[in-house]
Amino acid sequence: MATEKIVLAYSGGLDTSVLIKYLQEKYDVDVITVTVDVGQQEDIKAAEEKTKKLGVYKHFSIDAKDEFAENYIFPAIKANALYEGKYPISTSLSRPLIAKKMVQIAQKEDATGLAHGCTGRGNDQVRFDITLGSLAQDKKILAPVREWGMTREEEIAYAKAKGIHVSEAAKKYSIDASVWGRAIECGLLEDANNEPPEDAYEWTVAPEKAPDKPEIVTLKFEAGVPVAINGKTMKPLELIMEMNKIAGKHGVGRIDHIEDRLVGIKSREVYECPAATAILEAHKDLEKMVMTRHEVLFKQKIDAEWVFLAYAGLWVDPLKDDLDAFINKSQENVTGEVKLKLYKGGLQVIGRSSPMSLYDKNLANYNIKTSFNQSYSKGFIELWGLQTRMYNALKQADKKGKAKKP
Repeated sequence: MATEKIVLAYSGGLDTSVLIKYLQEKYDVDVITVTVDVGQQEDIKAAEEKTKKLGVYKHFSIDAKDEFAENYIFPAIKANALYEGKYPISTSLSRPLIAKKMVQIAQKEDATGLAHGCTGRGNDQVRFDITLGSLAQDKKILAPVREWGMTREEEIAYAKAKGIHVSEAAKKYSIDASVWGRAIECGLLEDANNEPPEDAYEWTVAPEKAPDKPEIVTLKFEAGVPVAINGKTMKPLELIMEMNKIAGKHGVGRIDHIEDRLVGIKSREVYECPAATAILEAHKDLEKMVMTRHEVLFKQKIDAEWVFLAYAGLWVDPLKDDLDAFINKSQENVTGEVKLKLYKGGLQVIGRSSPMSLYDKNLANYNIKTSFNQSYSKGFIELWGLQTRMYNALKQADKKGKAKKP
């Protein structure tokens, strides 16, 4: 009988490197590894060479950076995707794309199963299991890290015993990255009261070491997505990479917060998301200029639901498609330019303009005559506050004993 084949999402890191040997030895299967390049700025070729040393059946390296930028990051920009108001879901966004590529390889190679290196404590297990289970319902899903119960120290020891190289960085931190952001966990960071050591960061300089002169950057948007920086039109991936460099140089994009994982655990999370931080701030500001108050307030609710679905592993749920339809419609007028000032870790919107702007300085200006008839305000206020005044009149009368509660 032919040996069973399992497709493994391979990052080149500690967990998935250990997994190769674990799958070969415990399950007696041929392991097919898939490394998907989503802009993590790691040596994809080195990961491929590592798999050869570990005796995999086949390895696939897939460049999906452009697809990731256009089909995953850009929808997230339109949705102002910040989980719990802080995290630009950089890791979350890449998981459904990686899962999709795994399924394609599994179908091509006639594999019977799909494997990932997620623990039972995190969110990624949910994202992979649901997406893989939805796209490849005839394949079994293996998550050995949930089974083996090894600590990180035990994994390192296992790797050494099997001759698997472990980098110095892997000994200190668990790192996951895409072009939209870099997540750093483990080690000293697990103490929520410890300031992250400077060696945890790679994409951003310490704010105190950033340039002493602020930099003004103009982002141009068309239909809700960024298309140019300082007048230079760029493709999606190129623009994001350039914004990572600019914002990172000024120490913008460091995020340190307590996050509620889907499984119920509160975790201390540290991220570097320079481009995401800058672009999302500019996008939100432009929306307020071109949308009505009703659109802005309602879309905030839609955005919150969208980002939760993406974070919680429900990228392929039909509700996300429904929300996408609303969000895409809402972005038709989100066209214009936003000026950002970056300085020593700080980010500030200092100007914005749009051909679709609902802001009219002639209406807002106190010093010139306008078409705004101020006398209308008296009647508006009378009606706007009618029920509030009625309630307070009854409340005051009750205190004086002149009114009785029913």
